[in-house]
Amino acid sequence: MNAGKAAWAALGLCTALGIGATSAEAQDAPAPPGLAQVANGAPALVRRPALRRAARRAPRPRPFGNDGSAAAAADVLGQTATPPALSPGTFDLGNGLSLLLNYTGQAAANPIGGLRQGSAYAGQLFFGIDGDLQRLAGIEGGSFHVAVTNRHGRNLADDRIGNNTSVQEIFGGGQTTRLTLLSYQQKLFDNRLDIEVGRLVANINFLNSPIYCNFQTNSACGNPTFVFKTSNFTFWPVASWGGHAKAWLTDRVFFHVGAYEVNPLHQQPGDNGLDFSTKGATGAIVPFELGYSTTFANDELPRNYGIGGWIDRSDYTDPVLDAAGGRRVLTGLSPATRFGRSGVYARFDQMVWRPDPKGIQGLTLFGVAMAGTGGRLVEDYFLEIGALQTGTFAGRPYDTVGFVINTQAFSPLALGNIEAAQVSLGLFRAIPRQQIMMELNYGIQVSPAIRLTPNLQYIVNPDQTRFPFYPKNIPDAFVVGAKLSVDLFTLAGLAKGPGSP
Repeated sequence: MNAGKAAWAALGLCTALGIGATSAEAQDAPAPPGLAQVANGAPALVRRPALRRAARRAPRPRPFGNDGSAAAAADVLGQTATPPALSPGTFDLGNGLSLLLNYTGQAAANPIGGLRQGSAYAGQLFFGIDGDLQRLAGIEGGSFHVAVTNRHGRNLADDRIGNNTSVQEIFGGGQTTRLTLLSYQQKLFDNRLDIEVGRLVANINFLNSPIYCNFQTNSACGNPTFVFKTSNFTFWPVASWGGHAKAWLTDRVFFHVGAYEVNPLHQQPGDNGLDFSTKGATGAIVPFELGYSTTFANDELPRNYGIGGWIDRSDYTDPVLDAAGGRRVLTGLSPATRFGRSGVYARFDQMVWRPDPKGIQGLTLFGVAMAGTGGRLVEDYFLEIGALQTGTFAGRPYDTVGFVINTQAFSPLALGNIEAAQVSLGLFRAIPRQQIMMELNYGIQVSPAIRLTPNLQYIVNPDQTRFPFYPKNIPDAFVVGAKLSVDLFTLAGLAKGPGSP
């Protein structure tokens, strides 16, 4: 499967992977559209004028994400600053077209715990095109976005640990090459309204933050995992028809709503994203959020707060019953089909310490709370809290230290399945009701093009929902991981990254 940013800036979250920030000298340059509208580097502290002017300077779109685009240093903090001339990693062709090309790799091993010990590696190659239609065709406020991904590798959670939440967020959505994004975006009313339609995914527009994918655990990056366990929330890199609109009610308050086709056929392992038909669609999911968002341009300690939810009007598999009304874990029959689920959430990120008022270094806290409100769900609620420090030692302004911990509370339905399977084996034991996942990491900006993030993860009570007949509780798992992010255009000297001259 990766807080109140502009829809595209938020999408840069997971893509972030910590790649970058340009030098600060570009901050006052006029921003061309598209990729270059993303914040990078140390911002100038500019007070936003009245609403009309503020709307012009509202967060601009980032076209690529979820392990696709290079992140600005400001995005590593989860904040968007005054736009520079070009965002990190952007190869500007000079005619309204901009390109991104990067690679993400994630390795993980569990020397202790899980079903058995071992290691796994997963990766993604990303290529994106951003088109400024004002420069290309004279369409003011218009742009288009294209992204192609190739995912490959193995999942340690599946192969060795046995739980249902990956410790390598880059794995998933079919390990194949596919068209991941094809969209048209239009800004209206002095940028107060931002609309995008096309082949999209919900999770790069909603429940996303550049902070989350400073981590490798899929419980946090790219989105809090609860939403995927309890709804058909569409996820990168599996695109379907959809659209979303974000309205800035003031220069800090926005309302965001979207609708996305739910189509299980697109999630098949061999799908390449080129089937644009709606054959196989089972409904739609509608996410929404009311948020408060500031940036380095209008707040000394930027913050993002949001409350929202989703209405899932699509088919889903009953977690317990088969089509005949029996307990599926025992009968092995095809599952019953249900329709309609819903959930709510609240989330925040808040910078609490900034030693240099002209810099992006400092400490940011973040948190998420989620709960289901309708349907037959496998989890009752999800809670997460974390911290990210950007700028560590002298001479390391773009390095980060991050810690996140979350808990997933299983529903009586999910626990009942495991208990029934155990009883069928003649076993009677207490089943853990919560899974706790945590990660501690250090992000190293090795060069303007390369970022390496070694991490330690620990899973308390790995959930047994995938292995209900396993005869004992899965042992707590200790995981050693590493995330590698390489911006290939920066590596080739065609773009700039954090610390570039």
